[in-house]
Amino acid sequence: MLIKANLNWDIEVRKLITAGDNPIETENIAIVRTDTNQILGVHGHKYMPYQNTEMADILNRISGKMDLPLHKGGYFGEGEKTFIQLKTSDINIPKVGGMDMVKGYLTCINSYDGSTSLAFGHSNTTISCQNTFFASYKEVANKVRHTAAMHGRVDLICAQIEEVLRKEQLIYDTITGMANVGITGNSQVIAKRLKQKGFGSARELALTRILNLDKEERLADLTTLSTRKRNILSDLEININGEIADKGGNIWGLFSGITKYTTHSLKGDSTENKLFGVYGNRERELFSELATLVS
Repeated sequence: MLIKANLNWDIEVRKLITAGDNPIETENIAIVRTDTNQILGVHGHKYMPYQNTEMADILNRISGKMDLPLHKGGYFGEGEKTFIQLKTSDINIPKVGGMDMVKGYLTCINSYDGSTSLAFGHSNTTISCQNTFFASYKEVANKVRHTAAMHGRVDLICAQIEEVLRKEQLIYDTITGMANVGITGNSQVIAKRLKQKGFGSARELALTRILNLDKEERLADLTTLSTRKRNILSDLEININGEIADKGGNIWGLFSGITKYTTHSLKGDSTENKLFGVYGNRERELFSELATLVS
C-alpha cells in the first residue's frame, strides 16, 4: 500500500539551531522527509510525528479486523499532509434511466505541518459523475494528537471506527432522503423549514451557502455580486442543472451539482480541496443543513 500510494518514505525529527558564528540550539524541532530532505513542519519539542508506516500498520489491522479492504492513499504538497482510504459499503440511488451507485470509504488523514491530527471520517464517490464528498471527518471523536502518549492510545481507535461506520449509514439515510424530495413543489413542512431559515427554495439556500454570500449580496440582483462570484455562480448553475436533470429533479441532484463543481472545476488537487479547503468545509455545512430539511 505504501509503495502504491507513494508513501514509502520516512520522516525524522531534527533540532532547530540558529544560524551564525555562535549557533544556539532552540526548543523547536523540524519534521524532515528523509528521502528529499524537505522540511514538512516546525513544532515544539513535545511534538511526536506519526510515521507513514505506523499509519499503514493500524490501517492494516483495521482492514483485517473489520473486513474493510485497503483502497488507496497519497499525499499533498511535499508530504505535509497524507491520507489512506479503506473501502466500506455502497448504496444505489435512483436516477433518470436507472440507478446510480454511491461508493463509501473510510478515510484516515494525518499531517506533519500541524494542520490536523490523526483522524478518521467518511467519504464517498458518486459513480456516474465521479463527484467526491468528504463528510464531517473533523467531528469524529477519535482524533489522536501528536504527543508521546499517542502511540499508546492509538489501539483504541479500532473500537471507535464503528462510530464512523454508524455515521456512514446516517449519511446514506440522508442521501436517500434527499433523493426522495423534489427540488420544486416541496412539501409544506420543507417549505416551512426553508422559510424559517430565510429562503424561498433549497436551491437558493445551497447557492447562498456555497458562495458564502454576505447580507448585501443577493442572487436575485447580480449587480450586488463581484465578477468572480458571478462567474462561479454561472458555473454552479450549469453543474446543478445537469445533475438535477440526471438525478430526477430532487435535492440530491442539487447537492450533486455542488459536489460536481467542487470536484471538477476548482483549481488544485480535488481531494486536498475537499479535505482541507474552504469549499470542502462549506460542502459539509451545506450537507448538514440540507439534512435538516429532509429528516
